[in-house]
Amino acid sequence: MEKLWSWKAPGRTDPPEAAARRFGATDDCKPIRDGRQILISSSSGGCALVDYPSGDVKWFAVVPAAHSIELLPGDRVVVAASTGGDRLALFDLSQSEKPIWETPFKFAHGVVWDEARESLWALGFDVLKRYRLADWDSRTPSLRLERTYKLPDGGGHDLQAIPGSADLVATSRETASLFDRDKGEFRPHPTLKGRRNVKSVTIHPTTGETFFIQGDTPEWWSRSVKSLDPERTLPVAGERLYKARWLLERKP
Repeated sequence: MEKLWSWKAPGRTDPPEAAARRFGATDDCKPIRDGRQILISSSSGGCALVDYPSGDVKWFAVVPAAHSIELLPGDRVVVAASTGGDRLALFDLSQSEKPIWETPFKFAHGVVWDEARESLWALGFDVLKRYRLADWDSRTPSLRLERTYKLPDGGGHDLQAIPGSADLVATSRETASLFDRDKGEFRPHPTLKGRRNVKSVTIHPTTGETFFIQGDTPEWWSRSVKSLDPERTLPVAGERLYKARWLLERKP
């Protein structure tokens, strides 16, 4: 696979040096707004919104052990912080660094905004939680917990929506599962079930082509991206990969 673009915080004039040092290892990157911007989080604590392809930083924050980040309505973002952070943190993109709301959440690893159900889904160590937006038009917005669902096993890692479906795909320490958002039920993923150490899954919204990262035993990272239907392995020389995301072609 050929590298076409990369972004590194150290050495840039934005964000400030103290924040730039917190981008030691990228653990999530989500293209938004037709691929014109990318949300980035780092387990070293850095979070940023950057323009693509310029790489200019439009917003940044430091959240210990940040593991995932998601755009919410009203130009706000939520960050899932894992061990050492253990919380969800809410920010307004008009103001860097300062969270506007937080709530404890053990081993928080994944967040997905569900526009159709007006809900935020958040994945932790052994639970999946559903939140609603509360007081969203005020100066003190928050997320209201609606319901908690027990995961099939512990060590939740990645959470992604399957386009055109009621399902979320959730990966954990021992397996991968599908969660029906309408029924509130887990079931084994038809292809990835039983695969240990799957760190991320990403599904193309049009073709349905699925790529995933499975840690190279005993590591938390991999030197390759794997795909389903057909199954194949794509080596990426010189990289330690944790998550993969589709970057769709930008609209003119």
